[in-house]
Amino acid sequence: MTELYLVRHGETDWNAARRIQGSTDIPLNDTGRAQARHTGRLLASRTWDAVVSSPLSRAQETAELIAGEIGTEAPELLDAIVERQYGAAEGLDYRTLDALFPKGVPVPGRESRHEVASRVLPALLALAENRPGQRVVVVTHGGVIRTVLNALEPDKRELQGVPITNGSVHSFRYEEGMLQLVEFDDPIERESVDPDAPDFDEQNPMAARDERDGRL
Repeated sequence: MTELYLVRHGETDWNAARRIQGSTDIPLNDTGRAQARHTGRLLASRTWDAVVSSPLSRAQETAELIAGEIGTEAPELLDAIVERQYGAAEGLDYRTLDALFPKGVPVPGRESRHEVASRVLPALLALAENRPGQRVVVVTHGGVIRTVLNALEPDKRELQGVPITNGSVHSFRYEEGMLQLVEFDDPIERESVDPDAPDFDEQNPMAARDERDGRL
């Protein structure tokens, strides 16, 4: 059995401004760095074998700060768990998004949830297969975590309303060739979430639109 703990990166200025980031490489702000250190201190209550990260700087710096707190080697980068690409919507806030791309108008260059799942899930399965019996922190993005959740638990619609906040932790188990959600409300997760912090769907108007429409 391998345990993967998916962590959302800390806050960026674009998160705070409710701008769509996607694959645009926006660094952490000071709040995000504090969130990463806080999450690292919570994770330090357990023993870890490795930290793996998306290559985007906001995830990579989060992973480096966490690794410093839990005492592992420098994070390994995994390209396949990079954030969902939002194409022409990247950089927009919800008002500009609605003005340029009203509901029903396709956004050029946007990756579908199916496309995200097709690259992320095999990468996580391979990571778990290559680290049997290990416990690994995986620092990634809100869109990736939401996609994994929807793919693994498609019938649990109530989980879609659970906040995915910056620095939050979500635990999964790999066993007998399958990746399973352990607890979205893992004790680490409950401690790491600021109840007043906005979640991923609030910060990302494109993702919020997808959730309302039920689209992948």
